[in-house]
Amino acid sequence: MVVDGSGLVASTFGFGLVFGLTARSAGFSPIEAIAFSVIVFAGASQFAATGMVAAGFAWPAIVVLTALVNARHLLYSASLAPWLRGQPFFARLVMSHLLTDEAFALASVHFRRLGRVDPAGYWIAAIGSTFIPWNVATIVGVLGGQFIPDPRVLGLDVVFPAAMAGLAVGLSNGRREVVAATVGVICAVAIGLLWDSRVGIVVGGLIGPLAGLAMPRAADATPMGDIVEDLGGGMPS
Repeated sequence: MVVDGSGLVASTFGFGLVFGLTARSAGFSPIEAIAFSVIVFAGASQFAATGMVAAGFAWPAIVVLTALVNARHLLYSASLAPWLRGQPFFARLVMSHLLTDEAFALASVHFRRLGRVDPAGYWIAAIGSTFIPWNVATIVGVLGGQFIPDPRVLGLDVVFPAAMAGLAVGLSNGRREVVAATVGVICAVAIGLLWDSRVGIVVGGLIGPLAGLAMPRAADATPMGDIVEDLGGGMPS
């Protein structure tokens, strides 16, 4: 897990650095930006919320739109729930706050590889590879932004997409996963080019998983068996 997560530290730091710069340019004070990353800790949703705050959106609209962006965490939580069912309530509460794309991907692969739950592995993935680098980078970005050149010059604008692509490849270990990823990418790119990239991401994120679920995992798989397997992530009973 430590080896797997180490590759994400740099990408998380780069993405957090860009957020710190973005928050600074949007008029956030250092305390506001840092508290945002610690309390909200939502990656892409933080960028969306920061842009809407800068544009003068009303708070109800910001809450609703960022909730839609983060709706994928409902699926992440449902997939990890059978593995973490035996953990104390308070621990699961903290785990839910620290749940990110990276933490979900690393923990899912790690649990399946071991064939059992490994709480320590989850904490390493959630805290070591994401929470600490993200918040440290936010501090660096918001406090030292005047000394950092345009993130695009450093190539930081491609860090997050590259990291997400790597995670997607690691999780695509079956026909259904490959179909979901392929359909999602095609929809997102097509709609992004023809209409709006933000709409394309949302639509691709919805249609891709539905296409994957429509594919039978095995010739003799029953619908109920598919559902249990999807939610349990292959966890043995």
